[in-house]
Amino acid sequence: MSNQENDKGYQWRFFRSGGFDQVLIESADDLRHLGELDQKLWSVLACPTSGLEFDSRTLQLLDTDGDGCIRAPEVIGAANWLCAVLKAPEVLFRPGDGLPLEAIAGEQPEGEKLLATARKVLAYVGRPDGDTLEVADFADPSRLFAPAHPNGDGIVPAEFAADERLAETVALVIEHFGSVEDRSGQPGIDLDRVTAFFAAVQEAVAWHDQAAASPDSLLPLGEGTADAAAAFDAVRDKVEDFFTRCRLAAFDGRAADALNPADTTYAELAMQALGTDTAGVAALPLAQVRAGRALPLEDGLNPAWQDRIGALRDTVVKPVLGERRELSHAEWQDISVRFDAYRAWLAARPAASVAALDAGDLRGLLAGTAQADLTALIERDLAAETAAAQVDALERLVRYKRDFVTLLCNFVTLSDFYSSGNKAIFQAGTLYLDQRSCELCLRVPDLGRHVALAPLSGTYLVYCECVRQGEAPMTIVAAMTGGDADEMMVPGRNGVFYDRQGRDWNAAVIQVIEAPISVRQAFWSPYKRIGRMIGDQIQKFAASRDKAVEDKAAAGVADAGAKAEAPAPAATPAFDIAKFAGIFAAIGLALGALGTALAAVVTGFLSLPGWQMPLVVVGIVLLISGPSMLLAWLRLRQRNLGPLLDANGWAVNTRARINIPFGGALTSVATLPAGASRTMADPYAEKETPWGTWLFLLAVVVTAIVLWRQGVYDSFFSAPQPEGAAPVAEERVATPAEEAPAAPAAASN
Repeated sequence: MSNQENDKGYQWRFFRSGGFDQVLIESADDLRHLGELDQKLWSVLACPTSGLEFDSRTLQLLDTDGDGCIRAPEVIGAANWLCAVLKAPEVLFRPGDGLPLEAIAGEQPEGEKLLATARKVLAYVGRPDGDTLEVADFADPSRLFAPAHPNGDGIVPAEFAADERLAETVALVIEHFGSVEDRSGQPGIDLDRVTAFFAAVQEAVAWHDQAAASPDSLLPLGEGTADAAAAFDAVRDKVEDFFTRCRLAAFDGRAADALNPADTTYAELAMQALGTDTAGVAALPLAQVRAGRALPLEDGLNPAWQDRIGALRDTVVKPVLGERRELSHAEWQDISVRFDAYRAWLAARPAASVAALDAGDLRGLLAGTAQADLTALIERDLAAETAAAQVDALERLVRYKRDFVTLLCNFVTLSDFYSSGNKAIFQAGTLYLDQRSCELCLRVPDLGRHVALAPLSGTYLVYCECVRQGEAPMTIVAAMTGGDADEMMVPGRNGVFYDRQGRDWNAAVIQVIEAPISVRQAFWSPYKRIGRMIGDQIQKFAASRDKAVEDKAAAGVADAGAKAEAPAPAATPAFDIAKFAGIFAAIGLALGALGTALAAVVTGFLSLPGWQMPLVVVGIVLLISGPSMLLAWLRLRQRNLGPLLDANGWAVNTRARINIPFGGALTSVATLPAGASRTMADPYAEKETPWGTWLFLLAVVVTAIVLWRQGVYDSFFSAPQPEGAAPVAEERVATPAEEAPAAPAAASN
């Protein structure tokens, strides 16, 4: 809708703050016409549902499409719904969290249902005669949704089952396929889990039926097949090793000695404390290797394997072959073949854990009506969705009563941010760092994205990693809009961050984005840069001199021996006083030139009228600090909140400026309290040295002498002449030529 259409329709009121016009939303009529407000006039068009100092449950209810972002259509939809179900939407602007039941529009169909649900909720929470609902009344769903009653979520806990048999089935489904939380807070099952459970039971029964259909091939030993297969597999590799050794000995008689343990093997074992679990003993063959020998089942066995071979004899050999004292290779192969089909059947066992249940119990589950009964319970619970939805809608209404206007003041407008009494929902807390407190602090979910966009805000930004015992670490960014940044070190500077709940966090600076902080800082910055430059040069000069002295001393020590052995040096030349005088003359000329230049400046300055002197001083200061101050002033006027929020997933729809006065309010610099007293006596103050005073006096004396030489003082000390007297002629100094007598005339001849 255009502005002209707005002018013909609802008359909006605006206020100016932050350098742009913001709409006033302070009445029910404003809410009713919110959808008519041109969205170009909204401060924000979208914001995330996380990382804000705002109730997360309310944000979830506002996010109707569940995409993690609140947009303008969702806000408009919530405003229209509130105006429809509330008799007087003005209640939203009243202080307090409670929703009076009388505010619900009971004469409307939806309002009537909400009012009836409100009375039930008050009865559930133990206040049947109450007339106000609070957000806390919905904190414990188990008080509103009893597990033995339907609640519309399609989840059935064991307590909802009609009889004990069905409750046991519910517990069985939860055991093998997990649970999902019911609205009552109890673990339950849904239709997907029921379907998956009985499908797995059907598959397991079909697998068991294969063994029942072919018991001779799949279960050669009946119910004892599993134990027999386990006993067989426990010795299978070792028995195969024994028969392979015997077949090698039959192939070549010379191999028998090599395939049996050597004497050195027994000698090594003799040095150990032996037992049937000793690894060296277990590694020996099952029995003595000979060509064509059968495996003994009683005597002559390796002691480490005797018990396992005995289990093979009792559970496998005896049921299949009868009593045996030894087992031939052919008999071993026959037994092995008998278990192949069993192993293949066992490998085809369904992956679901229900396959481990007794086959009879599984068949009983399929033969009964358990699946149909559970499905009927779930459908019965779903049939109560209307009542449960009304409870959710009532919770939405109570939360909107408390939070919706606050959201509007941070979405349609940014009035909470620009007001002195409130904090915006994106302000995470206060950072105390370097003798200042920063109020504009935001959580940073993605540091890389934020660092890429935040410089567009034109603000001096400090990123900090905040940690607190028992809490997950978080990253924040703080805007510094006051003081200076001379002592900011990255990394290494630490501070304290207080979140909106008043909890303190250890904050460590991890990154800084530099920008002008204030005009005051810009005024002093040229002088500080000059001071740093001079200090750096002095340090470099001192370091170079120190290095030269060190190198000279090292060279002197190294050449000491050579100089001692060298012939006596020639006589030192006589002191050249003329050369020395020339050096002092050069120094004097340099000082004279500096003095003359200084005298010219001072003379020119003193020759000015008195009212021009302050202007000259101000002009010099502006010449030095003016460009820096002008640049800082221009950049400070461009500071913008938008990029800081956009980097966190917001869609800021205007240039929310942080001008110089407002920026000063966002950062407080340390000052002494009003009325505080202070003593200037510092027992650890640095002692003053007279060098500065002497240098100043020396400069004054040199300047005075130069001015005297230039004749500046003549006008002050010449005697005044009487009025009407003729000016006294200046005394003329005769030259030597004029003082000499005239030469006598030459004598005539």
